[in-house]
Amino acid sequence: MANFAKPTGPTSSAGPTGPTGSAGPQFSVDVYQNEFLPEGGRDVNAIVTVTSTGGGTTGGARPAAGSSAAVVLMLDCSGSMDYPATKMRGAREAAAAAIDTLRDGTSFALVAGTHLAREVYPGNGRLAVADARTRAEAKEALRGLSAGGGTAIGTWLRLAAGLLASADVPIRHGILLTDGRNEHESPEDLRAALDSCAGRFTCDARGVGTDWEVKEVTGIASALLGTADIVADPGGLAGDFTAMMEHAMGKEVADVALRLWTPVGVEIGFVKQVAPTVDDLTGRRTEAGPRAGDYPTGSWGDESRDYHVSVRVPQAAVGQEMLAARVSLIVPDPAGGTPTTLSQGLVRAVWTDDMAMSTSINPQVAHYTGQAELADAIQEGLDARKSGDYDGATAKLGRAVQLAAASGNADTAKLLSKVVDVVDAATGTVRLKAKVAEADEMTLETRSTKTVRVKK
Repeated sequence: MANFAKPTGPTSSAGPTGPTGSAGPQFSVDVYQNEFLPEGGRDVNAIVTVTSTGGGTTGGARPAAGSSAAVVLMLDCSGSMDYPATKMRGAREAAAAAIDTLRDGTSFALVAGTHLAREVYPGNGRLAVADARTRAEAKEALRGLSAGGGTAIGTWLRLAAGLLASADVPIRHGILLTDGRNEHESPEDLRAALDSCAGRFTCDARGVGTDWEVKEVTGIASALLGTADIVADPGGLAGDFTAMMEHAMGKEVADVALRLWTPVGVEIGFVKQVAPTVDDLTGRRTEAGPRAGDYPTGSWGDESRDYHVSVRVPQAAVGQEMLAARVSLIVPDPAGGTPTTLSQGLVRAVWTDDMAMSTSINPQVAHYTGQAELADAIQEGLDARKSGDYDGATAKLGRAVQLAAASGNADTAKLLSKVVDVVDAATGTVRLKAKVAEADEMTLETRSTKTVRVKK
């Protein structure tokens, strides 16, 4: 048989490149895996690190790119926003701070959301172009907002999609704030709205206070490839909105997809984003030619993300090797032509009778498998706690504490300590707290998918 050396670092089949004709970010793809399988072994796992460098990172970094983006702010103006009144006041102040963060030339609009969706600024189905005058007008319009009515988030999203569609720009983004449950439309209506908006714009979602539904807000962000978080104290909204808008202003390449090509006989197990958050992309595949499929990743600025790709290859004898998958980062051609390939990486399979080589788990794969289990354990533990299954909750949250400690996820460990008393983190021995603040439980649930990156 051939004598193969054990891999010590990542592999990448292409150097970093940027979109054709673009002075924006340059992309690279690195693949981390143990490519060695025992005789008859079939499961191949790899962590694919995608890195974008050389783009803007904040609102002030690349002022010339302002005209390439459009943003719609959707503010909950339902009756509950007046209880307490600090929520409505905080929402107005946060929106004003976000408007001040808009780069000159960025198209934008404000939407007031109740059981209906209403354009607050500029109106008539249009977008304004950010400059000193339009910012001042928009902030004046915010002062007239008041609370009253119900909540139908799907209508807000559909209006935002229509407004953003009017802008001939690559980056289309929404920021959505709610304080309550989506009680004035059915879950099916919200799902249909998300399905119609997916791929048309990205959206960050925030819940203020503690009367909203975590799974609704995180579901919106996941479907629209954005971030989700809780702002328990309305006083923190302005800082959070400023940070979200700065992040949006740093995006320069839109509609980037991870294209996975596999040879005949190879089956896709799953494709998941695993950093900075866990998000399963498997079900979002769109076919892209023979044995190829695209998985959406949204818009990119200066950043790096990790993806876990799992495939099942045909059985083979010792000494054989094969390409298990080719991972490409692609961006569509605005004119509808052939997409641009930004970078590529290769996932390989090599069969060996060296047990030490074939049983070694790549550190990156092991780390992110644990981070995904951590997110699941938190969700299952909190669900068990809510349903009264305290033994199940203790077991799951104990496992979460163990995983958080082992992986160095200090932020999640701190959130867990507000829900359980930790007796021994190493063994996952915990006791459920008798009383837990609702904001602490919701914060843990909302942030359960946030991961820490492996030290490479």
